[in-house]
Amino acid sequence: MTKEPIQIPVRIYVACLAAYNNGYLHGRWIDAKQDARAIHDAIRAMLNTSPIADAEEWAIHDYEGFGSLSISEYEGIEYVAQLAAFIAEHGELGAELINHFGDIEQASEALEDGYHGSFESLADYVQSLTEDTGQIPEHLRFYIDWDAMARDAEMSGDLFTVQTAHDEVHVFAGC
Repeated sequence: MTKEPIQIPVRIYVACLAAYNNGYLHGRWIDAKQDARAIHDAIRAMLNTSPIADAEEWAIHDYEGFGSLSISEYEGIEYVAQLAAFIAEHGELGAELINHFGDIEQASEALEDGYHGSFESLADYVQSLTEDTGQIPEHLRFYIDWDAMARDAEMSGDLFTVQTAHDEVHVFAGC
C-alpha cells in the first residue's frame, strides 16, 4: 500500500550579498519547483530591487521542503531545480532517497526498479511477501520471527528501507 506524496513547498531564500554586506537584509523566497531559468529570473528580479545599486552577487541563505538534504549557499541553481523537481514528484521519500544515495539518478533507479512499497515495518513486508509466495502450515505460523527475518534481509543487503514516518517504511531491493 503506497501513499500519495504530500505536496510540500520546496523553496529557497536567496539573499543579495551587496545588501547583506552593507547591513541590509534583502532577499526573496523563490519556488524551487520551476526550471532553472525561471529561478535565475527571480534572482535577477530580486537583485534589481536591491537597496544597493548594481547588485550582482547572491547566495542561498535558507531553504525548506528539501527534507534531510543540505543545500549550500552557493549550490548551482540547475541542481537545486533538479532536486526540487524530484522532491515535488516523490515527496519526502524522494529527498530521503537522494540523501541515501547521494545522487538523483540512483534514487530514480531505485524507485523505478527496486521499490516494493510502503509498510508499517520491514517485518510486515517480509511477512506479507512470505505469505503471498508460500504456504505456511497453521501450526508453525506463530513460531516465525518476522522481525528476525526482516533484520537478516536488511543485514544481508537484500533489502533496504527508508523511513518517512513513525509507521511508514518504504522497502527497496538491495544494491
